[in-house]
Amino acid sequence: MKKIIKLTLAVACVMFSTSLFAQKFARINLQEIVMAMPEFEKMQTDVEAYSKELGEQLEAIQVEFNNKATEYQKNRETLSDAVRSLKEQELQSLQQRYADFQQVAQRDLENKQAELFQPIHQKAMDAVKKVASAAGYTAVFDTTAQSLAYYNESTVVDIAPAVRAELKIPEKPATETAAPAANATK
Repeated sequence: MKKIIKLTLAVACVMFSTSLFAQKFARINLQEIVMAMPEFEKMQTDVEAYSKELGEQLEAIQVEFNNKATEYQKNRETLSDAVRSLKEQELQSLQQRYADFQQVAQRDLENKQAELFQPIHQKAMDAVKKVASAAGYTAVFDTTAQSLAYYNESTVVDIAPAVRAELKIPEKPATETAAPAANATK
């Protein structure tokens, strides 16, 4: 009976170690892929346009404040105490409105960016899953996060070219990748 248990354990250990070595791992810089997608460029354009629109609204509030502050400074001495107090409250209210709008605008801009980025990121993730599944990879590590302490680059396959092909993103010419490296040494 002991021999059968030992033999079963030995077979289980061999099967486990064989299955462990049969696993395939891959890596990808997902940020690089997302930034190369045409949708990302459009997202940036849309976010910049939205930011400009918010900036114009902020500027309008600032111009209104500046005009009223200039008028107040010019006429301050001739105003009655009640009118002066009212004008000061109005200026403070405008300052507060500017500060409030600035905070809301920042939050809205971040929300807009997240809203536009989510489908792009999802599309990239779907492509990674499709490529990894088709090639039989057990795990794909995103090197953008740099959460891996170490991995052997020669044994962990970079699936970025296959994902680029899946997303129909053209490969970067060798001169684009070599130029920044050459400039960095200067």
